Amino acid sequence: MEAKIRNAKAIALKNARLDDPFWGRYTRLVTEKLLPYQWRALNDLVPGAERSGCVENLRVAAGEREGRFHGYVFQDSDLAKWLEAAAYSLTWRPDPALERQCDEAIELIGRAQEPDGYIDSYFTIEAPGAKFRNLRQGHELYVMGHMMEGAAAYFDATGKRRFLDIMCRTADLICDKFNTPEFSAAYPGHEEIELGLFKLGKAAGEKRYIDMARAFVERRGVDPDWFAREEEHPDYVTVWGRGGLDRLYHQCHLPVREQKTAEGHAVRAAYLYSAMADIAFEYGDGSLLHACETLYGNIVDRRMYITGGIGSSGAGERFTADFDLPNASGYAESCASVGLAMFCRRMLTGTGDGRYADTMERALYNTVAAGVSLGGEEFFYVNPLEVWPESCVEGTSMEHVKPVRQRWFGCACCPPNIARTLAGLAGYAATENGEDFRLDLFISGRYKTPMGEVEVRTRFPFEGNVALKIEGGGGRLALRLPGYVRDYAVLRNGERVEAELRDGYLYLSGPWDNDTVEYRLEIPPVFVWADTRLRAAAGRVAVMKGPVVYCLEEADNGTNLSALTVDTKAGLTEDYRPELLGGTTVIKARGWRDVDDPSGGLYRFDEPQREPAELTFVPYCLWDNRGPGEMAVWVRRG
Repeated sequence: MEAKIRNAKAIALKNARLDDPFWGRYTRLVTEKLLPYQWRALNDLVPGAERSGCVENLRVAAGEREGRFHGYVFQDSDLAKWLEAAAYSLTWRPDPALERQCDEAIELIGRAQEPDGYIDSYFTIEAPGAKFRNLRQGHELYVMGHMMEGAAAYFDATGKRRFLDIMCRTADLICDKFNTPEFSAAYPGHEEIELGLFKLGKAAGEKRYIDMARAFVERRGVDPDWFAREEEHPDYVTVWGRGGLDRLYHQCHLPVREQKTAEGHAVRAAYLYSAMADIAFEYGDGSLLHACETLYGNIVDRRMYITGGIGSSGAGERFTADFDLPNASGYAESCASVGLAMFCRRMLTGTGDGRYADTMERALYNTVAAGVSLGGEEFFYVNPLEVWPESCVEGTSMEHVKPVRQRWFGCACCPPNIARTLAGLAGYAATENGEDFRLDLFISGRYKTPMGEVEVRTRFPFEGNVALKIEGGGGRLALRLPGYVRDYAVLRNGERVEAELRDGYLYLSGPWDNDTVEYRLEIPPVFVWADTRLRAAAGRVAVMKGPVVYCLEEADNGTNLSALTVDTKAGLTEDYRPELLGGTTVIKARGWRDVDDPSGGLYRFDEPQREPAELTFVPYCLWDNRGPGEMAVWVRRG
């Protein structure tokens, strides 16, 4: 079968200006906090934060400083993602000082690049004779892929070719190296180069880069022992030891078209699936698209948290088994949800199917947004659904869970990944397709479209009304109808109209001449029950309003949240509080609290007494902005 090609593309960042009550708090953080703070962190200028060494490593690689490499082998990628975030920011908020800072960083990368185009400070400094000799662990192609994504974004934002040209030299090296007989079956340990080559190829107009991305995707799993055999080469260099090849972990257990379940390291998997989608739509590859659809179905139906988190195990940051989604020990790395949103964005753009927008939205509003504090200088790497701070003890199975956001990490992949996602948020909001304009997320702003300028005003997700004003032009307007909406109405110039519903979107046809469209979505707060096979949620319910998952916090409900039971028959009430957490809707429920008897011992034979309680829920993404304390998403039901 042929892939469904709709000739659609995400709206260009330069054609969107967001001004949203919910997302505004995060997009403002990009310029006011995230970019300057992360730049200081990458330069080791944040007191009390873990050392990065990122910029210093490049200076050593460039021969401008003496020293050894510091950090993880993929440390360079943090700067690459920061540059990508800065590039996106520059498209909607020009800043000459930031642009100069970027130019200086790009020149440093250029000076650290070797004459043949190679760029990776770890191998340049520590193992110059072992380049591309440990693809499983070395992360060279991962680093280069992120650099390429940053270069494509910076060229699009500024028109400057310097970074693009630097990375084209790297891409040329890769195309030459990995099409030789020796490396004709090789593929990377951590997927990312596929995404970088694809974007760079589009930006530079070089099809062979895109062909190389396709080759890396096609090779994966065809020779499942490639990583084992590379250890036999005399120039092989160890990074994290030898042996112990886990093919599931690396998604190389089967060729990609034969993979039916999401396996292994969740970030790697999400990046691979994103690349598969890119290639499927670029080449009209129906079998590859079918594989993407199958993997997506396995994730959302069996291996995804209600928050859009994926990768439930702290051991290996990985997928495990269907319905294995523990609450307190759950991992759900922030980068993995970024990757899931990326994958869904590609599938949505290519197919026009609204179910991908539902999942993309869930990941963005919950786990991705939770990854950064409202102050913009603290971050979550791990996103469990239940936290008891006293149990998060180092040296135990719970040490990966942090009850408060951290100022930085030795492995700092998540903070700049969150920054680039928030800086490029407009690219998730809407889609252009010929003369058509599709509103994928309900975010206030102004969008320049083939239909003319479209102004969107909404207080979503606090309220369900979305008002649009369309200045003029032809084409169709497509409004997403999310799966969680109970009822809806569409009014055009004040008159209720019927719209064609297809693939989760309502279509209205032009012409348009300063028309107004009011889209009324019914999104009351609701209880959510899990599949009975999801053992961690047995006997429990969660609370959602639209795409937003809610949680209990100790700040509102006291300690020992496990003693609370919610009355699902009493209903839910909501209240918008402008003074709370930057302005948010809280949800109230009735229930009970078990009353402990301290004299009864650890175990007892009498049923505990209980007393009435009012339960207060706040958005999951906003938890831990009022100091440390307990948190729970799933609550016992009565």
